[in-house]
Amino acid sequence: MAYDFPLRKIIHVDMDAFYASVEQLDHPDLRGKAIAVGGGSRRGVVAAASYEARRFGVRSAMSGYLAKKQCPDLIFVKPRFERYKEISLQIREIFHEYTDLVEPLSLDEAYLDVTENKKGLPSASLIARDIRDRIFEELGLTASAGISINKFLAKVASDYNKPNGQKTVAPEEVIPFLESLEIRKFYGVGKVTAEKMYQLGIFTGTDLKQHSLEFLEAQFGKSGSYYYHVVRGIHHSPVKPDRIPKSVGAERTFSENLSSEIFMLERLAHIAGELEGRLKKQGVAGKTITLKIKYSDFKLQTRSKTLPYYISDKSMVLEVTRELLYQDRLENSVRLLGISLSNLNTEQEKSGDNGLAVSVQLKFAF
Repeated sequence: MAYDFPLRKIIHVDMDAFYASVEQLDHPDLRGKAIAVGGGSRRGVVAAASYEARRFGVRSAMSGYLAKKQCPDLIFVKPRFERYKEISLQIREIFHEYTDLVEPLSLDEAYLDVTENKKGLPSASLIARDIRDRIFEELGLTASAGISINKFLAKVASDYNKPNGQKTVAPEEVIPFLESLEIRKFYGVGKVTAEKMYQLGIFTGTDLKQHSLEFLEAQFGKSGSYYYHVVRGIHHSPVKPDRIPKSVGAERTFSENLSSEIFMLERLAHIAGELEGRLKKQGVAGKTITLKIKYSDFKLQTRSKTLPYYISDKSMVLEVTRELLYQDRLENSVRLLGISLSNLNTEQEKSGDNGLAVSVQLKFAF
């Protein structure tokens, strides 16, 4: 079998329960116990859960109250993001010993393009195993990995043998793998989309493949084209070492709900100051300001305005945010406020494809 596009060797490395694992690493008394990084109060949120806690159904983004209900012996640990960042940078140093094409997605996961690698190793699978061994030996943490011909497949594969495992989807295995894949495991298919696909009789990649591009675009908009192509193993997005941010934001959850716009403006002034610092640090400005409001009933609302010029100054951000706050009446008391700036003045990178179709025979060592 041959592909009419250049094949790459892509690895997706995903740290196992990263925040919780770091806490267990630094605090031996927590090892083997059900822990959650985050707040355990009724208003707290779980940022990460150890595998011991996950056995009870504790998951990230779950309220601390519900998590404690699921697992009465759950131990809550305050997040230490500076520590997580410190270890994340050490992990990236290991990545860069193999390739300069490293695209971090967050502190605990990244894509690596090892089509050409610094050590001259022929097998992407062996590189992934070597990286995982290095992380464990040098940092005492475990990682999982997915290896395949593009980022989509590598991302999906990295979830298969978690924790502390890896899966390779070689070129000749791509189509059978995708056809048998449950639709809910397709990266980019969320809970709502999965439910809609079930209603359309789409449960696996084989089912998805039966539908035309026109049908999928009619049902799912722009995402329809994405689904049409990835189920055929087509995903040309390159690994981008310097990911261009699409937005920069800051937000804050309050210990008590706010019902007065005056108090909200005081909080928004602090948030705007934090946002200004982040914008200056990254050297960017933007045109679109978005105010994020989460009500006490957890309903989420956003209000946006696009300006004809770029801004990054706190006072200008706050001026527009104030306008957005008074744009409509508030529906309830507010538990969270956030401000983000998008439509940034960063030059968007092109897709990286040169338009040339290349027929590549399966001579890759995966």
